[in-house]
Amino acid sequence: MAQYELLLPKMGESVAEATVIKWLKQPGDMISLDDTLLEIATDKVDSEVPSPVSGKLIKQLYAEDDVVQVGAVIALIETEIDNKSAAPAAEPEQNEPEEELQNIENIIDNIPGTENLTDAAEVNVAVSDRFYSPLVRNIAAQEQISPAELDAITGSGSEGRLTKDDLLNYISNRAQPVQQISEKTAATPDTSNAIAPNITADAVPAVKSSIAQPASSMSGADEIIEMDRMGKLIADHMVMSKHTSAHVTSFVEADVTNMVLWRERVKKNFEKRENEKITFTPIFIEAVAKAIKDFPLINVSVNGTSVIRKKDINIGMAAALPSGNLIVPVIKNADQLNLVGLTKSVNDLAGRARASKLKPDETQNGTFTLTNVGSFGNVMGTPIINQPQVAILAVGTIKKKPAVLETEYGDVIAIRHMMFLSLSYDHRVVNGALGGTFVRRVADYLENWDFNREI
Repeated sequence: MAQYELLLPKMGESVAEATVIKWLKQPGDMISLDDTLLEIATDKVDSEVPSPVSGKLIKQLYAEDDVVQVGAVIALIETEIDNKSAAPAAEPEQNEPEEELQNIENIIDNIPGTENLTDAAEVNVAVSDRFYSPLVRNIAAQEQISPAELDAITGSGSEGRLTKDDLLNYISNRAQPVQQISEKTAATPDTSNAIAPNITADAVPAVKSSIAQPASSMSGADEIIEMDRMGKLIADHMVMSKHTSAHVTSFVEADVTNMVLWRERVKKNFEKRENEKITFTPIFIEAVAKAIKDFPLINVSVNGTSVIRKKDINIGMAAALPSGNLIVPVIKNADQLNLVGLTKSVNDLAGRARASKLKPDETQNGTFTLTNVGSFGNVMGTPIINQPQVAILAVGTIKKKPAVLETEYGDVIAIRHMMFLSLSYDHRVVNGALGGTFVRRVADYLENWDFNREI
């Protein structure tokens, strides 16, 4: 028998860590090749980790809600295959008290205003019987939360484990400084400039009661519903974007009659030939990619006072999930794909997004985003920029409307298929001329669609 060390796999170029959501296999369970062992979450998507070997799960080295670095050993599997590359089975590395204390000292030394901490405060952190992940310890140190205060916080993780969300919720909901709590319960030193105040046992219940919050509760006719993890991430990202970028939105109305009639003409044969349905989304993405090549300064990001011009054209498409949240899978190098390739990519990413099967790297490194508000029957929208990008295009619903056409015999009124395009852009680096011209160019590509185009 040999023991295989299961590593947290690399999940994308910019993904360095993940949170364990749920273990699907428990110690003692028999595992087949490619069985899903656990579910993990990054800041973008949820993923599953399959087993690369068959055998028996011996030990889980991380609990639910723990943050794990890519490449770390997360489980031990007993297998009949002698894996020479696997290291001998061992307990997860535990720092000696002196090493742990040194780690805490290193963290504290890097926090402004903590030069005069007492030795007692450092020792209290080191000898705490409760397990805290490195991420939780870092946040606690940065927020000047003492060991006693940290121990008093109720955890929602496995076996009462304190998670990052528990700590962040506690920090955001603290109604009063720690020293005021201490003054009400016992005479203690001033804690305004210290990480480790001496909170007495009598103070602990007060701290616990101040942070106990149900996920959902009823108050009269109102219901309080706690955001889920993805909802919190989206909310934070949207607020950050509004604080970061100077949002401006420009609108164009486009006559897309030729495009609509062309799709009606080819969609049955296309589905029969390619076994794929062709929607308007790949057509929009093709037009956007062409317009970006015409106006490359819309395909940039901002770093301080520097503008980074992106070589690749990676277009994200906002996709609605069954939970009500949104996710933005990215089509890499969209300008290099023809309409068939774009259709297959759009359908594949949209389907796997709804089934929560996206890989973390498939939501990374977008340079421009498209959102289809028309799929909800909306005629236009003012979308929020998906940072660190500088522009996002919303396409509205296509409606039949009377429009004036210029002909060689004079102006006539005809029924046409019309839609609104709305481009939100970062006015720090994209001025009105560039933003307005770009969205007009996208409309031009859609309006001048070749009705006789072969695909």
